[in-house]
Amino acid sequence: MKIFDSHCHLDDTGFDQDLIQVLQRACQADVKAMMVVGVDAHSSKKAVSIANEHPGLIASVGVHPHDAEACSKELLDDLKVLASDAKVRAWGETGLDFNRMYSPQKDQEYWFIRQLELASQLSLPLIFHERDSRGRFLEILRTHWGPDRQGVVHCFSGSADELDAYLGLGLYIGITGILTIQSRGKALRQMARHIPAERLLVETDAPYLTPTPHRNKFRRNEPAFVRTVLEKLADIRQEPPETLAATLWDNTCRLFGTDPTQYPS
Repeated sequence: MKIFDSHCHLDDTGFDQDLIQVLQRACQADVKAMMVVGVDAHSSKKAVSIANEHPGLIASVGVHPHDAEACSKELLDDLKVLASDAKVRAWGETGLDFNRMYSPQKDQEYWFIRQLELASQLSLPLIFHERDSRGRFLEILRTHWGPDRQGVVHCFSGSADELDAYLGLGLYIGITGILTIQSRGKALRQMARHIPAERLLVETDAPYLTPTPHRNKFRRNEPAFVRTVLEKLADIRQEPPETLAATLWDNTCRLFGTDPTQYPS
C-alpha cells in the first residue's frame, strides 16, 4: 500500500530535531509521499528546502489568511520566484479565516484574491483554508474560478451545502484526523460516505489534528498517522484500505501534477 499525506507542515520547528526519524516512521507506515505546505515567506522557503533534501516530498508556497496583514506585493513576488522550483507543485495555503481574525477581513480578502490570480498565472493548483467565512470564501472563489482551475479544500469541516458547492467547482476534499474524533467528527463521517472517490484526499495537517487513538498518547501529529485516517475513511465507506489508498494516491498525484511512479516504493 502507498499513502500520500497531502498536507503537512514539516517545516514546523517541532520537527527540527527528529525529522529523519519522522520520515522513517512514515515510510514504515506506507506513507511514501508528502506535500509540505507553506503559510508565509519563511515557512514556504523552508518547505521547499526540505522537499529538495528528501525523496518523496513536494512543497507549496503561499500566505495563510492568519498572515494576510503582513503580506505585500514584494512578498508575493518573492514567492513567485520560489514557485519556479521544480519541487513546488501548488500554491497555498491560502483562503479566509474569520474565526480568530488574526488578520483583518479586508486584508484576508485582498491577498486571497491576489493569490488566486497569481496561482492562475503560474498554472498551479491551490490549497485552500476556510473557516467561518460565512459564505464569503465561496463568493470570492466563484468570481475568480474557472473550469481549468484545480484545488483542494484542506481539512474540510464544513456543511453539506458547502461540500456540494466545493464539488460543484471541481475541488478535491482533504480529510484529516477530525474524521476519527467521536463527537467532532460525527458530521464529517456522515458526509465522507458520499464524497465521490475521485475527489478525496487524506492528510495529517501535522503537527496539528492528531487522530484518535494517537492523540491519547502524542501531542504532535506526524505523517505516519495519516494511515489511521485512511483506514477510518475506508471503514466508513466500506472499501478495502488498499483499494482506497490506490485511488487517493492517484488523486493526489493528479491534483499536484506529479508522476505517480516517481516516489520511493
